[in-house]
Amino acid sequence: MEAQRPLGILDSGVGGLSVLRHVRAELPHENLLYYADQAHVPYGPRPAAEIRAFTETITHFLLEQGAKLIIVACNVASAAALTHLRATFPETPFVGMEPAVKPGAAVTRSGKVGVLATLGTLSSQRYQDLMARYAQGVQVMADPCPGLVELIEAGRVDTPETERLLRSRLEPMLAAGVDTLILGCTHYPFVIPLIQRVAGPGVTIIDPAPAVARQTRRVLAEGDLWTTSAAPGRLRLYTSGDPGRLADLAGRFLPDLPQPLLISQKCFT
Repeated sequence: MEAQRPLGILDSGVGGLSVLRHVRAELPHENLLYYADQAHVPYGPRPAAEIRAFTETITHFLLEQGAKLIIVACNVASAAALTHLRATFPETPFVGMEPAVKPGAAVTRSGKVGVLATLGTLSSQRYQDLMARYAQGVQVMADPCPGLVELIEAGRVDTPETERLLRSRLEPMLAAGVDTLILGCTHYPFVIPLIQRVAGPGVTIIDPAPAVARQTRRVLAEGDLWTTSAAPGRLRLYTSGDPGRLADLAGRFLPDLPQPLLISQKCFT
């Protein structure tokens, strides 16, 4: 049956696991397929055409595995490829990511907001459109945090090196009066405890992943794609990189995932 098919989630690496955990909490009975394109991480510095090619190939693969909906759990991939994917696969519902500029502008008390996102997201037309629509009257300071994705992919989420990087990027924002930080990369929620340590309790941190999980629920409802199963959903992970590395990071970042994890290597030429 159509509704019993799994949801597909794709990302350049392990960042999309921060979305997967909220999708599992919101939709506990849905089966999930997750693809980490770790052979090509990070996507941020790559040309948009290359990202479109990667995500199109991964989408083909997830659809071959039966996916009924695709979550593009990567901000830079959403910015570069979401419109292309919707045009290429018109029968498939897609849910994408974008920096939460609107809620950030709504909650700031100082009128100063920081955005942490990769260069690919910050330089995209999608981001510029968000700024034009929702950031009027708000001062936004954005930083690409070069090297942070690579540290997280290496599992170094609470190390002196990662803290030094975050301090170098956050302290100018904090000194300027920023009281709200928007996480515009799905890798970054895994360093929220470190960001909180650097920024202090007076700064609001916005992770868009819960909103993406709620949007996925709405899209499933609109398409009558709910699973009718009452059993906990199954999870399978794929990677274009090292399955052992993905298993290690997934187990560390999301210790409540079912064990042992079902992880397969699937590479594309």
